[in-house]
Amino acid sequence: AGAETVKRAVELDLASRFQESLVCYQEGIDLLLQVVKATKDEAKKHRYRQKISELLFFSDGKYHKQIRIEENATGFGYEKLFQEYLTEIVSEVWVEDPYIRHVHQASRYSLYNFLRFCEMLVKGPCKVKTIHLLTSYDEGNGRSQQISGLEEIQQSLRNYGVTLNIAFSSSIHDREIRFNNGWMIKIGRGLDYFKKPQGRFSIGYCDFDLRPCHETTVDVFHTKHTKKM
Repeated sequence: AGAETVKRAVELDLASRFQESLVCYQEGIDLLLQVVKATKDEAKKHRYRQKISELLFFSDGKYHKQIRIEENATGFGYEKLFQEYLTEIVSEVWVEDPYIRHVHQASRYSLYNFLRFCEMLVKGPCKVKTIHLLTSYDEGNGRSQQISGLEEIQQSLRNYGVTLNIAFSSSIHDREIRFNNGWMIKIGRGLDYFKKPQGRFSIGYCDFDLRPCHETTVDVFHTKHTKKM
């Protein structure tokens, strides 16, 4: 499986399909690391480590892609935005967003948006086991509702075998989402880039692909993600 993945990565690289090749290189590296861990033959371990070093050299190029979401644009539901980066090897996710707050905040549905993001992770094809959320406390009377909502999401995820770790920071400003396959996504407005629906029974209320968006930019990076050999 590792050899086929690496072969595919090289083919994609030669075809200048760098984003897809990076994903395949990373998967190939992870598969070879698993083999190294299971192999007792020191000579084989040495050969595998050499191959991993070569793959790290090929996959070490900096990658940056920017997506601009125009005002009132549709077709940018979470599945469309994140799915190509959520490969099967993704098991851990980090979300940093200071505004994951209660549902009655003016024009914000941040808790529901975070819940929708979690639903996407549960559906796969990735096998997410842990989600780390770093956010800030809601101000005033909304704090108890915020904590209650997050705890309800936490319990619901537990029923699907997913652990949600929640932490709060008063100094957090940046918004970013990281996957343990090396992909990092920074959205100018965080997960809250959808406009308020026109009504409870209007098109786009349930399906985020049909929901108009606020203008924002999405920056996608690939960081070299390696494990100890």
